[in-house]
Amino acid sequence: MIPRPTFAILHNLLILLLAACQARAGAGNGAKTTREFNGQTAFTYVEQQMAFGPRIPNTPGHDKMGDWLAAQLRQRADTVIVQAFTQKTSKGVTLRLRNFFARFRPEATDRVLFLAHWDTRPKADKSANLGQQQLPVPGANDGASGVAVLLGVADALKARAPGIGVDLLFVDGEDYGDFTDSTETLLGARYFAAHLPTGYTPLFAVLFDMVGDKDLQFLQEGFSMSKAPEVVQRVWQVANQLGYAQVFVPRADEALIDDHVPLQQAGIHAIDVIDFTFPYHHTTEDTIDKVSAASLQIVGDVAVALVRQ
Repeated sequence: MIPRPTFAILHNLLILLLAACQARAGAGNGAKTTREFNGQTAFTYVEQQMAFGPRIPNTPGHDKMGDWLAAQLRQRADTVIVQAFTQKTSKGVTLRLRNFFARFRPEATDRVLFLAHWDTRPKADKSANLGQQQLPVPGANDGASGVAVLLGVADALKARAPGIGVDLLFVDGEDYGDFTDSTETLLGARYFAAHLPTGYTPLFAVLFDMVGDKDLQFLQEGFSMSKAPEVVQRVWQVANQLGYAQVFVPRADEALIDDHVPLQQAGIHAIDVIDFTFPYHHTTEDTIDKVSAASLQIVGDVAVALVRQ
């Protein structure tokens, strides 16, 4: 990945300032969007995930992380469904995988779906050092940040129930294989799309992937724009209303194969909120020092606002 231009430091300061100003504005005018989500608490959820080590399928860290995630969700959601499944790789390895589907107001007809992947990549294939390319990716931003945002949203919905149904989906096996070979990536999203709850038609779905880096900026991903432009417009509009227009930039970006694509193929209006310019993507440097509580605050504010409108 190519690092951003030298204005990155100023942009980082802007993110912090935006989050602080937004929080002060919410405290003064009674708005609940910024007070409901706690970026500092979300950051502790990143720390807790990192304590398990790499969350690679068929490893102890993956098993422990899944058990912890299930327990966290059962403390917050009205219903938690575990989709346990296996996937045999081209090398004959049988992966043991789990999706977690946490539901708030499961009886409600009108629903919104948020999702993130909770696994991490086995090999840091983009590391500049050839020796490090065989090491696992720590996954602080690529994995843990999206999970942390969804857990922070779950905290908000536990404290005050939403007016509509909200589903939080944590998919497994997103980052296992080679993205040039579509059979061994996005495994959890593919499984969920093939095993939707009966009659499941959410109003829209938003994938949160790589959403915690300190130099945060979201452009409008290509498949999101082509398949669900109205959802893109809604999310970016909410971000603008919250004062985050310089983070959620209304400019078209490249199309990315990510967990929203299988959902789109299943007929769900799904989009991808992703900062793909993260320079440590698929490297051993995707560590917790690259993640910011202020960035998590911005994304969490937008997510909560989407289900409160």
